[in-house]
Amino acid sequence: MIRTNLSTRPFYNDRAVRFWLVALAGLVAVATAFNVSRVLHYSRNDTELGLRASQDEAAVRDLRAAAARERASVDAAQITIASAEAREANDLIDRRTFSWTELFNRFEATLPPDVRITAVRPHLDDKDRHIELVVTVLARSIDDINQFMENLDTTHEFDHLNPNTTRITESGEAETVLSMKYMPPPGAKAKP
Repeated sequence: MIRTNLSTRPFYNDRAVRFWLVALAGLVAVATAFNVSRVLHYSRNDTELGLRASQDEAAVRDLRAAAARERASVDAAQITIASAEAREANDLIDRRTFSWTELFNRFEATLPPDVRITAVRPHLDDKDRHIELVVTVLARSIDDINQFMENLDTTHEFDHLNPNTTRITESGEAETVLSMKYMPPPGAKAKP
């Protein structure tokens, strides 16, 4: 074999070049094998996940069909009746927990000497579950009624305090009908 190199810049150490080319080819082969194994692994995972997804979609279809059957079997009239009964039960519970003693204690603490309460009518507001009161008071003067209203207002347990009607009786006393929301403190519930 002739070992002549006619190039202008001869390269005589071709073993190092071959070594690095073989090393690079080996590295490419290892990287290719790794990539092929990852592609196969992810392909298997993708197949498994696709199978699970189709099973889950079938289960969802079955559950939706079962829910539709259940909804169809529910009687709307029964729901309306049950809802009305639940509202009535809640109303009875709220009435049971209303403390008349606590309310009259509040009135006694705020009542001026020349004012008398002649009627109290509570009503439970369904919308916000507050107690609305209509209170009829009798006093010697309108100033006494105004003082009673100010005293109630300072307790912060009576809100939207409004005099509905005021009239002077035959005996010369002022009779006023007050409307208000009563918001007792959380601990002021009726005792069993």
